Amino acid sequence: MSAPTDRARRRAQTRKAIIEAAAAAIARRGFHGMSMRELARTTGRSLAAFYNYFGSKEDVLFALQQEAFETLIATARQELEGVDDAAARLYVFLHHHVRYFAEHPDVMRVLVHEAAALPAARRRVVRTLKERYFEIGRAIVRDVVAEGCGTPGAVPRGSVDAAELERATYGVFGMLNWVYAWYEPKHHGAPGDVAATIHRITLCGLVARCPYTRMQGELDARLATLAAPPLIGAEAR
Repeated sequence: MSAPTDRARRRAQTRKAIIEAAAAAIARRGFHGMSMRELARTTGRSLAAFYNYFGSKEDVLFALQQEAFETLIATARQELEGVDDAAARLYVFLHHHVRYFAEHPDVMRVLVHEAAALPAARRRVVRTLKERYFEIGRAIVRDVVAEGCGTPGAVPRGSVDAAELERATYGVFGMLNWVYAWYEPKHHGAPGDVAATIHRITLCGLVARCPYTRMQGELDARLATLAAPPLIGAEAR
């Protein structure tokens, strides 16, 4: 494969700048509050020149979502290559995710809040990519559960049913996906510090038959008898 020409490199750089500007604009004002004219101005292009790269703001949003997930998938696989221990793979995956979105917080906001802004066909494309990325995480969670940690008193669960695996994996992603909403480096440390905290919380929950499981079962029986709380105006029960 021949090396890209200077013109091709400049075009790729401009396209990337447009996508980055779009992420910032959408994060501030939402997809419907972003205009093509604003993006053209932000990236130092005339509106006519801008349309040489993207035909509509929907095209920009689709490119942002599609390419973000493609990048996440490719770089996660690269970083996991050669790492065999399940707990180590979990840490690498967590670190990769937190670092990516710490570097690109606007992208995470767009992925979380603007998933429904695309038409159905394009949403399916993005959804397929999300599922591929989710599957990387789910396979790691499954392996962690199967391996256990080997610590005396921590009993490996071995196999785990599909529903529990799904819940556990979504729980891990739930912690990861909202880091952007609260993370501030000066208060919370480097991305690796955040990943290490999530790793500790996740790992101990996945690998051991925790004594609190019995307590949860006992509480569930009592909680099942209580009515759901009202929207407002709660009375003493």
